[in-house]
Amino acid sequence: MYDILEGLRVVEGSSFVAGPVCGQHFLELGAEVIRFDDISGGLDSKRWPIDATGTSLFWEGLNKGKKSIALDLASPQGRELSIALITAPGKNAGLFTTNFPVDGFLSYENLVQHRSDLVVARIMGWADGRNAVDYTINAATGLPLMTGPAEMPANHPVNHVLPAWDLITGTYAAFSLVAAERRRRKTGIGGEIRVPLADIAATTMGHLGWIAEATLGAERPRDGNDLYGAFGRDFETVDGKRMIIVAITKRQWTSLVSAFNISADVAKIEEELGISFDHEGQRYLHRDRLFSLVQDKIGRMSYAKAVDFMDETGLCWETYRSLHDAITMETGLVACNPVFSQQSHPSGHRYPTSGAPGSFSGLTRGTPPPAPRLGEHTELILADTLGLSSGEIARLHDRGIVASATPQ
Repeated sequence: MYDILEGLRVVEGSSFVAGPVCGQHFLELGAEVIRFDDISGGLDSKRWPIDATGTSLFWEGLNKGKKSIALDLASPQGRELSIALITAPGKNAGLFTTNFPVDGFLSYENLVQHRSDLVVARIMGWADGRNAVDYTINAATGLPLMTGPAEMPANHPVNHVLPAWDLITGTYAAFSLVAAERRRRKTGIGGEIRVPLADIAATTMGHLGWIAEATLGAERPRDGNDLYGAFGRDFETVDGKRMIIVAITKRQWTSLVSAFNISADVAKIEEELGISFDHEGQRYLHRDRLFSLVQDKIGRMSYAKAVDFMDETGLCWETYRSLHDAITMETGLVACNPVFSQQSHPSGHRYPTSGAPGSFSGLTRGTPPPAPRLGEHTELILADTLGLSSGEIARLHDRGIVASATPQ
């Protein structure tokens, strides 16, 4: 955690992944992030993964270090409090990230009446307001028909377990909110940024050349574990362990050929086909013949020998692991990674907790904070941010308009 954005306040009213990710990026760089949820806990309060008691580890993971206020958003006064929080005065305030609908009590048109220079980053499904989540957007992109074993029927989709469009959208929303805040500092003008998941997906595929490829008549095939356009796939050792080996650059390729001592076999294939494997595309087109050469070598090694061999030769490779092994083994991914620190959370569990992933020269990364309990900062926010008296806060509690965290 860093203090680069110290003094900046971002209010978050969101659920699912993209909105909380946006707020988490601000939190990791030092901004104050205030999240409001419905008094019942909201959409994310029980979202999987959960522990044995039903506590959402999902909610804990996406809300580390944020301040939490619980409001009855079904009541007029609860909604008024959320609007007051979003539009509270201060040159470093008036920043809001949300995935609430474009219409309704949190519409930009309604909010801007309370603060003219308000900046809103609104995450959406489709730009026209149609409902969508990451997985339905992914279905619309064609990617599930490119994913999976090559022998699968062409019309059988394979969903991806990673909500990639959510993650990219949340990151882009944070970037856009910073850009809009800079514009406001220069001009005094706020505004709303609409960031649809569908547009993030479409533009990303455009950046990667996939749209151009499709318009030229090429339909991306299923390649199973083969790396599209270059050399790469999984290989199995004699004792049944699997590792991925990749050679994208010419240097990676020449290193692989030298390490496995297959230069004569490779040269023979090149001469037969009249090509050069210095070009990564040729390695992809004729990958089956090349894969067999490498598999023949790997297939004679034990896993332990293969690991030593890969390390000694400096090839680009990695072992396939379960998530548990990835977390606990000292590979630098989680264990022994300074991005992570052991932290206790409201669920009662203590586990490796991530801080800011980037390293800023000259700055020390702080320890990642725990997640809040729902409503843990209700009184603090009502008093310090909205300026309510203790009597006013007590009356809100009595009427069920706000709630505080249950004492542990």
